[in-house]
Amino acid sequence: MRYKLFVGPKVRSLRARNGWRLEACARKLGISVSYLSQIEANQRPVTDRVLMGLIETFGVPAETFEADGDQRLLADLREAVAESGSAEVPIPLSELRQVAQQSPGLARRFLDLHRANHRLAERLKLTEEAVALDEAMSASSLLPYEEVRDFFHFKDNYIDSLDRAAEDLAQEIGLDQPASADMLLEMYLRERLGVRVRYAPLGDVMRRYDPAVHELWLNTAQPAATRAFQMAFHVAVANLSDIIEAELSDARFKSPEAVDVCRIGLGNYAAGALLTPYRRFAAAAREQRHDVEQLAAHFGASLEQVCHRLSTLQRPGQRGVPFYFVRLDYAGNITKRHSATRFRFARFGGACPLWNVHDAVASPDRFLVQVASMPDGDRYLCVARAVVKRSESYLAPDRRYVLGFGCEIAHAHELVYSEGLDLKGPAAPIGVSCRICERDDCAQRAFPPVDRRLSVPKHERRTVPFRLGS
Repeated sequence: MRYKLFVGPKVRSLRARNGWRLEACARKLGISVSYLSQIEANQRPVTDRVLMGLIETFGVPAETFEADGDQRLLADLREAVAESGSAEVPIPLSELRQVAQQSPGLARRFLDLHRANHRLAERLKLTEEAVALDEAMSASSLLPYEEVRDFFHFKDNYIDSLDRAAEDLAQEIGLDQPASADMLLEMYLRERLGVRVRYAPLGDVMRRYDPAVHELWLNTAQPAATRAFQMAFHVAVANLSDIIEAELSDARFKSPEAVDVCRIGLGNYAAGALLTPYRRFAAAAREQRHDVEQLAAHFGASLEQVCHRLSTLQRPGQRGVPFYFVRLDYAGNITKRHSATRFRFARFGGACPLWNVHDAVASPDRFLVQVASMPDGDRYLCVARAVVKRSESYLAPDRRYVLGFGCEIAHAHELVYSEGLDLKGPAAPIGVSCRICERDDCAQRAFPPVDRRLSVPKHERRTVPFRLGS
């Protein structure tokens, strides 16, 4: 389905950045002043010809004007408004869409305020339950992580400058060819950076660097793929810190803690891009039909590293299949979430219980595949796999996670996981979260949506004990 593309605030912002008056900009674009004025006011969508003119005139990549960012903002806005609505009349989706398209800055500010209110309510709940002060302060420290998640969220989980620089560095080291990554990285660290790699049991420490003696210590209890990733992190940060700092400066985070968290996140991104150079990895993914086990073996990476990398293949002109990627712990808490698709994760509540990531907990070491349908009718191929990160100690618990990834059904034939499935047949009806799910007939519903009235029948009892109003 083709959506009308409204890009008014983006065009207005680019025109202001260049210091062009409306008449001058219209002349450069080869359109009338009134047409440009209507575009900027979001009164008219842009045609393909005008879109190409905007890209060439402003000298920006095509993804600047993609609608996915607006759809993502709209989904977040709808969830936040629904949660804040209490008993008021729900705000129509058309009105929320207008806000997301015409006033994206205001929409993001509202989301900031909503998150602040959400955190305040959580802290109040902690206080009422007599939770210790240090634990309450720990809960409030989630703010920097939320800010960084939003940074990657609205970047479509792809950082172009860093990805390209990491690919060039991989070619310099020799990682763009099939080879043993850990040996090449250790050699580069020793010969080019003057860093000696040491190995020892380090408890829960994966990497420790001693700048005084230029020694990088790695934990022998960690898998080879993890040790290679830690070396790649050190190499990437040593070489690409200027690019990382430039991205941090452009992001304009609200707290120094968020800057520190994102600096690590960008370092991890660069390490992943170094170990799986974009063009080589994208070609291998297509050739092996996105079989994550084969890709992990081919690149000496972990399943999690491969799944995460698949979600970043969004380079303009060289895009791969758009994937979502999520990591959950066994309690259902989402600890990582990235999406290059319209698939949305709950930001303020639990995930849908009908999604196959929950079934994976009971089926370790197996891939579970599900054809799922969202309330808006979009269909997805969803893959889930439980993984265990061993502690290598009887006295320390293992870390257990579920990895979930998938794509829209239009791309499902490109995945090996679609073999033997009826992609046009019945689909599992899933949603983002019960709090905003539009479905009227879900027997698994945990509680009613916050933007719908409910009634409780007097003389009838069904699986769900209430009915939803309009």
